Order: sequence, then structure tokens, then C-alpha cells
Amino acid sequence: MSYQDQSLSGATGVELVVALYDGTIRFLYRAMQCVEEDDVRGRRIAVKKVLDILTYLQARLRPDLGGTVAASLADFYSTMFTMTLEASHLESKEQFEEVIGFVRNVREAWVVVARDPEAGKVLPRELRTREERFVPQAEIYAPVGEAAASRWSA
Repeated sequence: MSYQDQSLSGATGVELVVALYDGTIRFLYRAMQCVEEDDVRGRRIAVKKVLDILTYLQARLRPDLGGTVAASLADFYSTMFTMTLEASHLESKEQFEEVIGFVRNVREAWVVVARDPEAGKVLPRELRTREERFVPQAEIYAPVGEAAASRWSA
């Protein structure tokens, strides 16, 4: 088991999302490095990994549950997808840096969410960890006080 596998094995769903953003940033930096080194194949591989992550994140959005936040994230992922393709096509380090800045900003918002234990309960099922998947649905969607009250009987 690699270090990365071990570090993610106990992660919550939100922490896994943050890890995907970290991967996106890492591959964007790799694409920039490949531009500097005139490594077309390496740049294409790095960009494909970025696009794969963005596609994965977008495919897991649940507009029916996430409402305007999910719609905003969908727009964000589409924009980052387009900007990444454009940066690669133009072989522009500056444009890759711009994408990194945007991704880093949204990543930081996810870090704040990761600190909130209630936040992971509203993630789509496939982005929750095995342990988080077994939280009863009533607890996921009920307000905190209501969930606690429903387990109490006199």
C-alpha cells in the first residue's frame, strides 16, 4: 500500500474531494513543467489527468440535492475544463497558473467544509466513504437537533 493510499484510507468524503483538487493542482503544475521542457507528450498526459478529475467531479454532482451550489460547481468544472484545454493548446504557463489559482481558491473552500462534521453527510453517496454511506438517511437530511430527538424515546 502506497503512502497516498494509506493517507486517504481514513479520509472522509469531503477530504477525498480535497485530495482530488490536490491532484488537479499537481497535474496542472506538471503540465506547466512540460511546457517549459517542450515535452508535448508529458503535457498531454498531465492535461488528460486534470480533465479526467474535473469530469469525475462534475459527474458526481447532484443538482437535485445541491441546488445552486451544485449548479455553480458544474459551471466551475466546465470553465476549468475549457481553460485547461486552452492553456494546453496555447502552451501557456500563464494560463495554467490562472487555472491553478481558481482551483486552489475552490479547494480552500472545501478545506473549510472538511472541518465541518455535518458537511460530509450531504455529499452524494458515491463521494462518501464506506463508513459515511451507512449513516441513516434520516440523519443525513434532518436538522441536527431533529436527528438526535428522533433516536430518543421515553
